[in-house]
Amino acid sequence: MKGLFITFEGIDGCGKSTQTSLVKTWLENLGREVLLVREPGGTKIGEKIRTLLLDKENGTMAPMAELFLFEAARAQIVEETIKPALASGKVVICDRFFDSSVAYQGCARGLGAGMVKRLNMDATGGLAPDITFFLDISVEEAVKRRNTRGEAKDRIESAGDKFQEKVREGFVLAASEDGRIVTVDASATPEEIFARIQEKIEALL
Repeated sequence: MKGLFITFEGIDGCGKSTQTSLVKTWLENLGREVLLVREPGGTKIGEKIRTLLLDKENGTMAPMAELFLFEAARAQIVEETIKPALASGKVVICDRFFDSSVAYQGCARGLGAGMVKRLNMDATGGLAPDITFFLDISVEEAVKRRNTRGEAKDRIESAGDKFQEKVREGFVLAASEDGRIVTVDASATPEEIFARIQEKIEALL
């Protein structure tokens, strides 16, 4: 059975965790082996890099240093986890992948999408998702959701609403340029969102 690589993108608070969990359960009920991972992280090395990236004490981190740390974690999870899982026929669901670097570092940090895309390809050895779901929501609504959860903000979440707006613009632009990315209205109910995602994945199975 052929492996399938599915990624989820969006600003913080868009509902990725809910949808990745729903998709994993649904596919497992269909009899597929599913691996759910996150970026940055998913490996011993990647989780250590994640701690560096999200620690608010590292507020002076340069945008280029931030990008290289993301790419390092990405290279590790692709080689150690994602490629072997796909080769064995598993469905891999990733909470964030290289489109996040285009939106966050390329657009919001101002490093430029072109350079980030080239580094993405170097880090992944050319591996790209079969389909990507961009859960699009306004920054205002995302902030409301995050406040409701009452979670402490990490270094990147603390960058402010204007930064998040630039991130969202980066995702919108990426989705307009790449047919792999499916934009889903994340202001809908979780059930409505899942139904749209389910329909798109069924076409690939």
